[in-house]
Amino acid sequence: MRTKRSYLSVAMIVALLLTLFSPISSAAASPKETKMQSYVSAMQPGWNLGNTFDAFDTTDPTKNDETAWGNPRVTKEFIKEIRKQGFKSIRIPITWSGRMEGAPDYTINPAWMDRVQQVVDWSLEEGLYVMINIHHDSWMWVSKAPANHDAVLAQYNAIWKQTADRFKNHSDKLMFESVNEPLFDNVDVATQHTFLDEFNTSFVHIVRASGGKNDVRPLVLPTLFTNNSQEHVDSLASTIAKLNDTNLIATVHFYGFWPFSVNIAGYPKLEADTIKDIDTMANNVYNTFVSKGIPVVIGEFGLLGWDAGEGVPEHGEMLKFLEFFTAKSIENKLTLMLWDNGGRFDRNTLQWRDPELYNLIMASFKGRSSTGESDLIFVRKGAPAQDAVVHVNLNGNILTGIRAGDNKLKIGKDYELNGEELTLKASFIAKLTESASLGEVAVLKAQFNKGADWTFHVLYNDTPVLQNVEGNTANFVIPTAFNGDRLATMEAVYAAGGNAGPHNWTSFKEFARTFKPSYATNEIALTESFFKEVNDGTVILKFHFWSGAIIEYTITKNGTSITGTAS
Repeated sequence: MRTKRSYLSVAMIVALLLTLFSPISSAAASPKETKMQSYVSAMQPGWNLGNTFDAFDTTDPTKNDETAWGNPRVTKEFIKEIRKQGFKSIRIPITWSGRMEGAPDYTINPAWMDRVQQVVDWSLEEGLYVMINIHHDSWMWVSKAPANHDAVLAQYNAIWKQTADRFKNHSDKLMFESVNEPLFDNVDVATQHTFLDEFNTSFVHIVRASGGKNDVRPLVLPTLFTNNSQEHVDSLASTIAKLNDTNLIATVHFYGFWPFSVNIAGYPKLEADTIKDIDTMANNVYNTFVSKGIPVVIGEFGLLGWDAGEGVPEHGEMLKFLEFFTAKSIENKLTLMLWDNGGRFDRNTLQWRDPELYNLIMASFKGRSSTGESDLIFVRKGAPAQDAVVHVNLNGNILTGIRAGDNKLKIGKDYELNGEELTLKASFIAKLTESASLGEVAVLKAQFNKGADWTFHVLYNDTPVLQNVEGNTANFVIPTAFNGDRLATMEAVYAAGGNAGPHNWTSFKEFARTFKPSYATNEIALTESFFKEVNDGTVILKFHFWSGAIIEYTITKNGTSITGTAS
C-alpha cells in the first residue's frame, strides 16, 4: 500500500524490532491461503475422543466396545459439552480389529458401524469438524504388511471401501485419516516409506472412486510414525505431490522432546533442547507443507508423562512448554488436536482435571500468555527475611495485579515489577511464614491484561529428611519428611561405578516409572521396574529437590531384599 509520506516513531521502531527478534520466530511469508488451509484453520482447536472407539478387549468379546478401557459410553450431551468447551473439531480414533469378519470380505460388524456413524452424526450436528481413522490396527496388523502384504492390504482396503461407502453423502466437515501412527515391521526406514506410500495412495484412490461427496472430501495422510523428522515429512510430501490432489491434509503428532516429556536424563525443566525440538517440528512441517499450500494438523499433542503420574513434568514446566508449543504452532498455521484418553477432561463429571492446563491452552489460541520462570517460590526456614525474586516471561503482556485468594496484593508494598523481574517484598514473605508450618503457605495468582493467569506456589521449606528402611523389590518405600520441598529428579549410580537401573546411559532415572514421591503419605517409592534392572550390591541415590537441595541415600540390593540407609 502506498502513502505520500511515512515516518516511524522510536516506539514503532522498537515494536518492530521486538516483533522481528521475538523468541518465537516468524514464519516465512506464505502464498495465498488455499481452500484446504482455510478448512484446517477453521478446525482450530481440536480434541481427541481417545481410548473410546479405539479401545478393545481381545479376551472378552462382550466387553469389546467403546467402554473397554474405562471411559463411559459417549452420549449426545457429551458431544454438546465438547463444543461448549470451545473445541471446533473432534478426532474419533477407531480400532476395527475384532469388529469385522475375516477374509475375503472383511465385513465390518453393522452394529459397530452404526454406532460409529451415530457419534459422527452427533458431532456434525454440533457443527464440529470430524476426523475418523484406522487406529490401533496400525500396530496390530497393518504393521505386518512386509511379511503378509496381500492379505494386509486387502483388509485395509476393505475397511476404507466400506467406510467410504457408508459416509459418502456426509458433509465435507467429515474427513478420513488413512491410518494412525503407521509403522512396518522388520524392514528399514526407506522400505517403510515405500509401504506407507502404497497404503496412503490406495486409501486416496479408494475414497475418490467411491462416489457421493468423496471425490472432494478432505483426506488426512500421516508421515511414518506420524513423526516430524525431515526424512519422514519429505517422503509424505513426495506422495502428496504424486497424488496431485488439492484436498489432502498432512498430519504429524507431537509429544515433545522425550527426556523432558517423561522427566529423564536430567531434563526436569523446560530448557534449550526442548525448545529446539519444538522449533524443529514447526520449521520442518511449515517449510515442507504449509509454505507450499498443504495444510498440517497436529492430530495428537500432549506430554507422555501425563499417563505416568502426577507431576510429570512438573506443573509449571508443563505449562511453559504448552504455552510456547501452542504459540509456535499457531504462528506456523498448524491446527492442534489435544490427545485426551479421559485423563484431561473427566467424562463423568464434565470437569477439567487440571483447569489451569485447559485455561492456558484455550487462551493461547487467542494470543500469548505470560509465564513465570517457575511456579514454585521457596522460603527457607531460619533464613534472614529477604525479598523473593522471580523472572516473569511477559510475552508482550502487562501485569495487572496479584491476588492471594480474595486479597489483592499492593504494588510497592507487597511486590514490585521491574522489567520482567517480579519481587515479592521481604515484609510480605514474613507475614506468610510467621508461625506457619512447613509446606505451602500461599497460592498467588498473577493476572495480566491478556492471556491466562500464572500461579505461584509459595513454599516454606527446610531440608528434606529420609529415613532408614528395609523392604523388598516389590515394595520399597522410603519414609520422607519433605519439609515443604518438592522432588525434581533422582540419580542412581553403583558405588563401584556405572549408572544403575533402567536406561543406564544416564544416571537420572525416569520420574514416576522408577521412583515416585507421595507428599500425602510422606514417602518416596522405588518401583519394581527400577529394581528389575539393578544388580546386587550398593547403589548411591541422589534426590534432587526443586529448592536446590540434593540428598544422598544408599540402598543395598541382595536378591529381592533391599536395605536403605540415609547418608
